[in-house]
Amino acid sequence: MSTTAELDPSLHDLLSDEAVNHPERFYARLRGISPVLWNPRWKGWIVTSHDAVMGGFRDFERLSSDRFSGPFGAELRSAETSSQQLLGFLSKFFVWKDPPYHTRARALVNRAFVPKSVESMRPRIQSLVRELAAPLRDGQTVDFFSQFAFTLPMVVIAEFLGVDAEAREDVRAWSEDLGAVIFVRGHTDEKLRRGEAAMQNLANLLRPIVQDRIRSPRDDVLSALANPDDSGERLSEDEVIANAALMVFAGHETTMNLLANGIVAFNHFPDQWDLLAQQPDLLRNTVEEMLRFDGPVRGLGRWARESFDFFGHPIAEGDRVFLVQHAANRDPSAFSDPDRFDITRWPNRHTGFGQGIHTCLGAPLARLEVSEALAYLVPALRQIEVVTPKLDYIPTMVSRSLQTLQVRFHPR
Repeated sequence: MSTTAELDPSLHDLLSDEAVNHPERFYARLRGISPVLWNPRWKGWIVTSHDAVMGGFRDFERLSSDRFSGPFGAELRSAETSSQQLLGFLSKFFVWKDPPYHTRARALVNRAFVPKSVESMRPRIQSLVRELAAPLRDGQTVDFFSQFAFTLPMVVIAEFLGVDAEAREDVRAWSEDLGAVIFVRGHTDEKLRRGEAAMQNLANLLRPIVQDRIRSPRDDVLSALANPDDSGERLSEDEVIANAALMVFAGHETTMNLLANGIVAFNHFPDQWDLLAQQPDLLRNTVEEMLRFDGPVRGLGRWARESFDFFGHPIAEGDRVFLVQHAANRDPSAFSDPDRFDITRWPNRHTGFGQGIHTCLGAPLARLEVSEALAYLVPALRQIEVVTPKLDYIPTMVSRSLQTLQVRFHPR
């Protein structure tokens, strides 16, 4: 194992202030030593180059996503017994599984995200954007999360799943408690207990909706999840609830962070806001550049099912591997001037939504929400002014999420 990083102990701490608040600097330092580097504190390999991260995502046969086996599973199995219901639901998240379970479950869940289903949400998303943007147009300081970035994707995913809008604040709180477990902030007993209660509340909210869709299917996402496909394959009721909960959580968390991080990027590069106003045909490029420049996910963990050579480094069976998307997306060997936010960048081979069989299933819906938000906000507002004195991010290895974002917009 490489111990080169021991030359600078600050590089061991993946939750240091630099790693959390300035990951472009932190992971560039790591990549400068080696694109695949052993971290003695995390007890695993940190992967920071574009080629290696892409290769890791695609090597699903040797690098497992199963959070309930290998070293990640050992940690979860050590949890106290009061958290077993939470762990039972989390074990049914298809994103945390390998084939063949992942293949079967993803195919069933994918029925909910066919282009027709996603596109059918466009008019409602456009209406929500206009409604939520109204308070942004008076030139006053607003909390961008509560006023816009949280509310838009939460309402969309709630309506997509048939959850009543009045439950969304509760769902947000439950999602945050689940995030304390899902985003690897340390599995303390208290966090697991709160996660257990959150999962129970989400299950109680979703179960009657799922049962209704089983009895009386509709042309909606939960009916697609809850009923057999053409071959007779179906998810169990608990599998439907677990993966619907995953959509509630991931469906708002990812888009919320993508919107907020994008606003910060435009604040740092105001010329790009003006350019998009002048050339609205750059909208598609813009969303992809937001995903590259400061996407909603820092990185994702894997573990080695066998020993093998990975980009010149001896990965041992059972080793943990952290694929750092943020670092890959700032790799100068893959992107020219990678620390510049450039909406004309094309092609854009970013890793913002992962790669391979685990590419984010909800990516089309997230792209639709963000593109419709920009399509309305950019012509309506001439300037973004981030007024939060210091931008601090939630200390997790996985999520790239601001603590708060106070913004002032100026109408055209």
